[in-house]
Amino acid sequence: MNTNRLSQTIEAALNDQMTKEANAAQIYLSYGAWADSEGYEGISNFLFRHAHEERNHMMKILEYILKRGGTVKITAIAAPPADPSSVNNCFEKVFQHEVDNTIAVYKIVKMSHDEGDWATWNFMQWFVKEQTEEETLAINLLDKVKIAGGENADNDALYALDRDLEKAPDDAVLAQDVTTEKP
Repeated sequence: MNTNRLSQTIEAALNDQMTKEANAAQIYLSYGAWADSEGYEGISNFLFRHAHEERNHMMKILEYILKRGGTVKITAIAAPPADPSSVNNCFEKVFQHEVDNTIAVYKIVKMSHDEGDWATWNFMQWFVKEQTEEETLAINLLDKVKIAGGENADNDALYALDRDLEKAPDDAVLAQDVTTEKP
């Protein structure tokens, strides 16, 4: 008896997204190694934590496919892109990567809506919120680098940023969680 409750297209899209999350982990791992080699231990730690988070996203999708009776397909992931040329460039790349991932998540949400697969649509809402957090966090990082001087940031500003990111929370406050008492 076939117990798969995912269409072939949704199952394929989820498997692709699982691979994207694995690739994201490798990208964060690569950028973290670059940051550490440049002496930015705080930035490195921040990026390594995000590599772990991306692996968790991958596992969340893997488990969902299995629990819906689908078949998980583990495929090769691409090598991470070239190392960043600067801290500013690193966070620009992080932001662009998160935007690209958001677009992929939205495609699955739309596909599940169009197919009337409400279980997958509901499951993907967690990723919609997560991507909002990831993009907000990346924008906040870009803002901090911009305040530090962007591409022209001096060593003192980069040192302060590095120290801040070592202890920075891994999530961002979202607009839907803000009130007049707690902006």
